[in-house]
Amino acid sequence: MDATQATREVVKEMAAAMEEQRRYLTKLDSEIGDGDHGNNMNRGFQAALERLEDADPSTPADVLKTVSMALISKVGGAAGPLYGTAFLRASTALSDKEEVSAEDAAEALEAGLGGIKQRGKAEVGDKTIVDALEPAVEAAKEAAGEGSVAGVFRRSAEAAKEGAESTIPLTARRGRASYLGARAAGHQDPGATSTYMLLDAAARTLEGSS
Repeated sequence: MDATQATREVVKEMAAAMEEQRRYLTKLDSEIGDGDHGNNMNRGFQAALERLEDADPSTPADVLKTVSMALISKVGGAAGPLYGTAFLRASTALSDKEEVSAEDAAEALEAGLGGIKQRGKAEVGDKTIVDALEPAVEAAKEAAGEGSVAGVFRRSAEAAKEGAESTIPLTARRGRASYLGARAAGHQDPGATSTYMLLDAAARTLEGSS
């Protein structure tokens, strides 16, 4: 399977994960947010699948850009612009490459993190996506030297899972949950959780195709 097809398969698995976990993510979001994160992410990724069918992208970067446009236009709340920016920055990092190395994958994840931090102005400890994605990027960069793209995503997913769980005791400093003050403590951040799920979906897809 070439890298473009592999990237499409990753997006399909991400969409399946968002559909499968929609109620759980919505439950998390109903505790500290608007209660729509699961439905929004599911809608956005279903739209991404439709656009990929129509667009027939020719490079991994084209796939990611198509996903970005779908998420920005279809996902409500903060998640659409944040995830859309992440996919767009990752697309730009890959440029017109037809193959993706482990280093390329780590750089694309790092570019996505940079986009989210710039757009959302969040840091680790603010109880957001960044709490999962920043440790995921650090793990990805460490794993890149081993030369396996699947390994990069597996290590990043493991780090993101820990990062998402680390949001449970935090009070939120960004987003809707920040309005709750101390009441947000004791709840896992939905955005950090969906970040873990997306990286895990990528890892599972690439492990299965290698």
